Amino acid sequence: MSTTTQFAPTTTTTITTDSTRATTRPTVWRRGVAASVGATVVTTTIAAVASAAGVSFEDPAGTAIPVLAFTQLTLIFSLIGVGLAAVLARKARHPRPTFVRTTVALTALSVVPDFTFGFDAASALTLAGAHVVAAAIVIPTLASRLMSHRH
Repeated sequence: MSTTTQFAPTTTTTITTDSTRATTRPTVWRRGVAASVGATVVTTTIAAVASAAGVSFEDPAGTAIPVLAFTQLTLIFSLIGVGLAAVLARKARHPRPTFVRTTVALTALSVVPDFTFGFDAASALTLAGAHVVAAAIVIPTLASRLMSHRH
């Protein structure tokens, strides 16, 4: 906070500015990338453990989803979420609630194929669980770096 006092022959005026209200936005990149890597490790671990326990991840044609696909897709889509958070931080009037609503809706949509593409129950539940776990790691981390509204 800075204070400037101006003296005139008959009046005194005090002007106060609050420099702590700077328009700097919390950065989402560093924490977002870290959360993305963390979510990638967790979902890959889930897939590896489930696969070792006998979950096939095979579609009706018999094509199995490889464990490495969990790694790649979790990282790619988590980083897309980081980019979305960064854009909303700059452009949205209400970055945090907009980000949370959007990403929760996208997470809900992401599990639809797990239950409609003909996977067996164990595969579908594991796939959906991996989506939800990744979202539970990335969304709150990024949301915590966003302002609730911009001035």
